[in-house]
Amino acid sequence: MYEARVLIVDDSAAMCALFSDILDRAKHVRVVGTARNATDARALIADLKPNVITLDVEMPGMDGIEFLAEIMETNPLPVVMLSSLTQPGSEMALRALELGAVECFSKPLRATPEQFARSAARLGRVVWAASNANVRHRRARGDHKPSHAHFEWNGYLAALSASVGGIDALASVLAPFPAHCPATVVCLQAEPMLVEAFIAQLDAALPCHVRAAKNGAALVAGTIHIAAHPELHVVVERGAPARLRLIARDPVDGARPSADMLFGSIARGAIPAVGAVLTGMGSDGARGLRLLREAGSATFVQDRQTALVRETPDAVVAHGAAEVELPLAQLGAALLAGCAMS
Repeated sequence: MYEARVLIVDDSAAMCALFSDILDRAKHVRVVGTARNATDARALIADLKPNVITLDVEMPGMDGIEFLAEIMETNPLPVVMLSSLTQPGSEMALRALELGAVECFSKPLRATPEQFARSAARLGRVVWAASNANVRHRRARGDHKPSHAHFEWNGYLAALSASVGGIDALASVLAPFPAHCPATVVCLQAEPMLVEAFIAQLDAALPCHVRAAKNGAALVAGTIHIAAHPELHVVVERGAPARLRLIARDPVDGARPSADMLFGSIARGAIPAVGAVLTGMGSDGARGLRLLREAGSATFVQDRQTALVRETPDAVVAHGAAEVELPLAQLGAALLAGCAMS
């Protein structure tokens, strides 16, 4: 893992100063320069050779989305988009992820001191993880058609987790899910407003339903539940059908919602399931996936060659939690196969 050498690109001098201060305090992160526009940034990229860029979504002249597209076309570098993440901003941020941004991060403009401190600490970790991201091997998201129109569900749950890079990875993994897909629960670490826009996008694109996880929701065929509320964990309670429970508890090893809690609840409840961990930072999900495997579930991890951020897949492999390590393009079919009538 390398030190993050960051170039901050933002048309606001105040934002450049704020993010410089935040990132210079972060472990293994060093700000090497700031730029106010794309023209200045091009020159500094050539001169300073940063290994990660933070880029404002909305800038005068060439905006952040246009400049991101240029970067990914001419000289792919890890980019973390910074945005106010209003509803229109969230839609632009999703476009940035499609173009190749590692992550989109909300500017902490109206945060309480406590929220600001948490946000600042996470930004440092995200930028460091992004500096080690596998952007040059990232494949653009393509058009996927459901390939399992005659899928028959065997009653097994599909449980997944992802963090940094996870929105784009999930779009690929869930693309082949048919209208009568297995009941699916996703634990996702991402900005809440961005997740809201992502859920709406997926729900419109897929033949099945995609919903934000709700307390008491029944896990039945045809619905994907995405749990991303930063104040709530998600667990599965056994029943006919099984149901989701959202729980307000402290973070588990820094993660909330915790994939370890999700996977662990399924394993302890002896609920038939298949599990998978995708790209991400930290080790959340590794121990829980190991519990699932020990309970007899089929378990998968995104292979480290296709993972945008491989820290979590590395932890899964180190824990012996996954039976199979698969490229991103094969994970959706593998999950469906594990949940299909034989």
